[in-house]
Amino acid sequence: MSAGPFAGIGLALVATISYNIGLILEKRALGRMPALDIRHAIRVLFSLFANAGWLGGFALMLTGLACQTIVLSFEPVSLVQPVLASGIALVIVLSRVVLRERLGSAESWCVAAMAVCVVLLALSTGGTSSQAGHDVRGIAMTAVVVPSLLAGLVIATKPLRSRPFGRHRAPVSGICYGLGTGLLYGVASLAIKGLSGVVVHNRHSAGLLATGLATSPYLYLFGGCAVTAMLLFQVALQSCRASIVVPVSSVTSTLYFLVVGTWLFHEHLPASPDKLGLRLTGIAAAGLVLVALARQVPSGSPDYTPAPRSESWR
Repeated sequence: MSAGPFAGIGLALVATISYNIGLILEKRALGRMPALDIRHAIRVLFSLFANAGWLGGFALMLTGLACQTIVLSFEPVSLVQPVLASGIALVIVLSRVVLRERLGSAESWCVAAMAVCVVLLALSTGGTSSQAGHDVRGIAMTAVVVPSLLAGLVIATKPLRSRPFGRHRAPVSGICYGLGTGLLYGVASLAIKGLSGVVVHNRHSAGLLATGLATSPYLYLFGGCAVTAMLLFQVALQSCRASIVVPVSSVTSTLYFLVVGTWLFHEHLPASPDKLGLRLTGIAAAGLVLVALARQVPSGSPDYTPAPRSESWR
């Protein structure tokens, strides 16, 4: 770990701050746009990239992803991912201050519990191998990625199948969007981790690095997952509250990447019993919170920010 843990934590903080501020800017811009219809994906993309406010948020998100790729090249998943997940707290604050969103009491307790789970995961870092893993078997990656992608797509598109486009989503839609996109973003994070290995193995030659990135299947896996998740996430941000969708998606992707990434890339769990207990407690508690949140969203409290129906894309 040539850069040292503090450099890794600092860069991970830059990544999560940039990424989550970008999300809030996107949400604010989406609230002023016509309702998005994902059936016309190309038109949706054109409308998004033609909006200066959304484009600014997207640029910040890309900055965060670039920082994430770099930090994963010299730090293990177990150190980086809890720091990245700490951005949940920033989203909760900004969604209240900037977007004027309010949560019900049950939702507030669940979101607060998510923040506690992230703290537990962060406290569980240390006492692990200092080596970041970069090698993974293709068969193992495929066996994990394919069912994860299918599950993410089925869950994330459930609100689209259950109600016609352009109508207000049911309260549970925010949970479905969050879980589904969280899985897709988790797979995208695995691809970023794979790309970080390409960077490490070819870092001494710009030509080899460019060739390695261009020929790596991880680049195209990341691109496909990122674009699909982004489109679904934009619909979710426009029709649901950021203070619900973002934490659920972030915690889901964090748990997925932390568990699956540590195993696939042969990184080690904490050797200390105390830190291992914190890690397992945080993972189990976060899973329970997601289930509780899905069950406790009050049916009388809509979890969407309505988009103008009269201007929805046809």
